[in-house]
Amino acid sequence: MAGEPGGGTVLSEKMLAARFAEVVLPHLGDALSLARWLTGNQADAEDVVQEACLKAHAGIAGFAGGNPRAWLLTIVRNASYTWMAKNRPRSVVAVGDLADLDDVSPPPDNDDGPEAALIAKANSAAVEAAMAGLPQSFRETLVLRDINGLSYREIAAMLGVPQGTVMSRLARARGLLMTELGGRHHEPA
Repeated sequence: MAGEPGGGTVLSEKMLAARFAEVVLPHLGDALSLARWLTGNQADAEDVVQEACLKAHAGIAGFAGGNPRAWLLTIVRNASYTWMAKNRPRSVVAVGDLADLDDVSPPPDNDDGPEAALIAKANSAAVEAAMAGLPQSFRETLVLRDINGLSYREIAAMLGVPQGTVMSRLARARGLLMTELGGRHHEPA
């Protein structure tokens, strides 16, 4: 660490780069996934994540510890909304890149044959369409919890709302999904 003119210390560029690699890089996949859900497509998501990485790099010295994934996803969320405010008319409604559900859906059993694979793909498409139709605040909460696995506390801090609001949005999002999907639920075999 080098001495600062005011008597404090600053991290060297090498240390900042190492900290960035440790804190940010492991979570880029999640960052891109969240950006795709918020912006609605891959190209816009890549622009947002690039902007978020610049902001994360600029602020890495101030990262005080805690959950680096939640810290980065907060930056990505804010960068997404800033980017959309600048680049999209308000009448445009973004829907998530539904390919992200492939990451959380169990792969179809190859033993079941092509019919089972086709049914699984149709079910996945129905879930994707239902998620895309959710109001933004519900979809965002659902993605942060069920796809990105953040805790209620982390989501509440990220969105600037009470934990009860997070729980309510999540319950309403799941309820709307179940209604849209015909109330289907899988019973254990």
